Parts: sequence; C-alpha cells; structure tokens
Amino acid sequence: MAYYTEKDARDAFARAQRGRTLRKSAREILVEASESLSGTEKFDVFLSHCLADADMIAGIKALLEEQGQKVYVDWVVDKQLDRGNVTPETAAVLRRRMQQSASMLFATSVSSPNSKWMPWELGYFDGLRQGRIAVLPLVTSKGASFKGQEYLGLYPVVERLKEGERIKPFITKGAGTRTYIGLEDFKVGSTRFKTY
Repeated sequence: MAYYTEKDARDAFARAQRGRTLRKSAREILVEASESLSGTEKFDVFLSHCLADADMIAGIKALLEEQGQKVYVDWVVDKQLDRGNVTPETAAVLRRRMQQSASMLFATSVSSPNSKWMPWELGYFDGLRQGRIAVLPLVTSKGASFKGQEYLGLYPVVERLKEGERIKPFITKGAGTRTYIGLEDFKVGSTRFKTY
C-alpha cells in the first residue's frame, strides 16, 4: 500500500476535466458542481483540508466521487463562507454540514498546519462521529513516508490499494499493519478491518 501523492490528486483533477471544452480552475469546476446541492443534502465524506491545497482537493474529491462517494467541500457547497474570518455563523454552517456527513477525511499536506479550521473541524467531528475519521496524507512523492502532527496518530489512514486493475482508496490502521476497510464500511462505523 502507499499514500496518495500530490501528483495523484492533480492527475485525478485533470481526468475529471477531460472532455470539457474550456479549461477551468479547480475552484470553478467545484463551484459549478455545488449549484445542484440543497441545504439538507447528505454527504458520505466531509473533506477537511487547507484552502491552499485547492487544486489537490479538487482531485481528491474527483477520486472519491469515482468511488461513488458524495463529498462535502466547504468552498464548493457554501460559497458564502469567509474562511479567513472565524465567526459564530461560519462555525454554525460547518457544524450543520458535519452533522450531514457520515465520515470525515482529514486531507493533510505541508500546508495543513497553517489552517485555522482543520483542527477545530477534527475535534468537532470526533465528538460527533467517533470512529469515522481517517487521515488522508498528501505526500510529495511515491514512497514518501507520512508523519503528521502527533494527534493525527490517533486516527486510521487512507492509503491506495490495488484491487484488480484499479487503484482504490482504503482506510488502514496505519503503515505496516496490513489491515484495511473499504470506504463504504468505514462511513457507517464498521470496525471490521480485513487483513491483506
């Protein structure tokens, strides 16, 4: 197994763009996708991330959607939010969206420690749906190791696993454990990890 790389995420975004007549930014494509969402929408995944990683997050969203997951990205669905300004109103919207989400993937990168919101989202979701949070490391190159902030070691990790001819994301108990669970089982709180 291996972690997703920044290149994997950008390549997924490029695949999602194929067939479009005009080349659009990650933000433009995701904003267009949000226009069909309602305020009571249910999500499989709340994707916690640093806004500086928008291009990679667009790719991760595409990767997850390839697996049939409905993904919440705050600046896509709730364009009115000002991520640079912490307000009670912003927190209320994010709480509501986390309540509408079955699981959280915490997409961590070199930019993540600069996020004001990510640790807060993680703490809130952990109290809301304990056991349904996984860390999704975005490493710089294939074979790179992941060592995030110490509290991230409390959570399982998203890794790539080859299933037949396809590479799919799976939740593992961590590097070297040789255990995994699929996204569908993880989002409903299953703890039945399989060995590979």
